[in-house]
Amino acid sequence: MEKKPLNHFHPGSSVLSFGTAGCNSGCRFCQNFDIAKARSIDKLSVGASPEKIVQIAASRGIDSVAFTYNDPIVFAEYAIDTAQACRALGIHPIAVTAGYMSAEARPDFYAAMDAANIDLKGFTEDFYWKVTGTHLADVLATIDYAVNEARTPEGEHVWVELTTLLIPGLNDDDAQLHAECTWIGEHLGPDVPLHFSAFHPSYRIMDVPPTPHETLTRARAIALAEGLHYVYVGNVHDREGDTTYCPNPQCHAKLIECDWYRIIADRLSASSGGNGHCPQCGTAIAGRW
Repeated sequence: MEKKPLNHFHPGSSVLSFGTAGCNSGCRFCQNFDIAKARSIDKLSVGASPEKIVQIAASRGIDSVAFTYNDPIVFAEYAIDTAQACRALGIHPIAVTAGYMSAEARPDFYAAMDAANIDLKGFTEDFYWKVTGTHLADVLATIDYAVNEARTPEGEHVWVELTTLLIPGLNDDDAQLHAECTWIGEHLGPDVPLHFSAFHPSYRIMDVPPTPHETLTRARAIALAEGLHYVYVGNVHDREGDTTYCPNPQCHAKLIECDWYRIIADRLSASSGGNGHCPQCGTAIAGRW
């Protein structure tokens, strides 16, 4: 689950991931460009009905199915049908998405998901348009909807986490980071987890170096200073940045201690005897445990 990344949604549980071909974003740094930029006929591989996908997951004891690799909004009907088949067998449907979709598409799409990781790729319209070919305002509207309005059929909030890939010189300056974290705090609240991930040269941005580790730790420090409770770093080895801490400033206990994607200690999840509260001070920890 941590690879999606979703740190507060049934940590350590298994996920079956799949995607199709094509994308509605034009990211110049796409990590899956061979899939996202391909025509479906170029990538025709294995035919799989929603029922077949879910049967494979169930037969292997897999807890969740993730729609990922390319944006699931481009195969929304297929994803929704698969999500419904998942729920029929108690398997969690998860979206990994850039959040670039119309207001009309959001209700049906997010009602089908139990959780989502949404990319917030930067925090200026200039970056979004020049580097991704999309618009910041549309993504912010999707994130706002997914966090504050979307519900599962049982009436529970869809669980949402955010990811920002930090690209040196493009979206990693202090002004953008402060603005992003302020917006998250004001519109979504401090409990939505935020992941800062390291960029590696890819596709059409090969002349920019990988993200320095210190950039990730600086971004994490800014987010925490802005009042966000759960901030992580990704694509690098950083045990502190991988670990979930109690947000109570008088406590700050380690709750889920991770080393890369390996969980060292879990004091929250029901599967490990936890009850979603800090065992040290009793603070409720946002998530699905």
